[in-house]
Amino acid sequence: MLGYQDQEELTTVRVQDPRVQNEGSWNSYVDYKIFLHTNSKAFTAKTSCVRRRYREFVWLKKRLQKNAGLVPVPELPGKSTFFAGNTDEFIEKRRQGLQQFLEKVVQNVVLLSDSQLHLFLQSQLSVPEIEACVQGQGPLSVTDAILHYAMSNCGWAQEEDGHSSLLARGDMGGSFDGGSHLAGSGAEPLPHWSDISMEDSQLESPDSEDEACHSAGLLQAGSVASASHIKEQ
Repeated sequence: MLGYQDQEELTTVRVQDPRVQNEGSWNSYVDYKIFLHTNSKAFTAKTSCVRRRYREFVWLKKRLQKNAGLVPVPELPGKSTFFAGNTDEFIEKRRQGLQQFLEKVVQNVVLLSDSQLHLFLQSQLSVPEIEACVQGQGPLSVTDAILHYAMSNCGWAQEEDGHSSLLARGDMGGSFDGGSHLAGSGAEPLPHWSDISMEDSQLESPDSEDEACHSAGLLQAGSVASASHIKEQ
């Protein structure tokens, strides 16, 4: 949870719903739903839902550490062995470890200022697309990429269990407008990334169980706050 001087700002992040993609094939992998709900001004969208895999978490940790300097970055759960990678017990332990990782990351003001983290949590851009975006080589800025993703997924079907009860209890603070969203705002078609696309082989730190993530993400945007404090890498 995040707390600030003027008013209490809260962020809930959950890693859940592990799914085996390409099951039965040589390149099968597990990805996880990342649900984020917040009233923090640090985030562009107040509610988001994406799917990420372990390889992308490894990339995120390395990028955060590179940009954070001497600020320590939380640890990730360990890599799997060939035989343990897809067992239910291993997947659950990894899910718990990934959630603990993100819970610690969003509590750190230095790490929270990294625009790559925001694109990881609030867009379904691939790793090469995130890198291009923060370097100014993509068709959209960081904030615009998040907003375009939000507007293109307003009719999301996988609404987080318990989201309504969170709002009913007021757990996210009275300043959060649960009914505010970007639907019907006349979003322009999402620009294509074909001009700046990169091969998956360029990703850092590949491990034996991870390939590029193409799972569809789902996101509902809440009220939009200023993201000018997010530093462009």
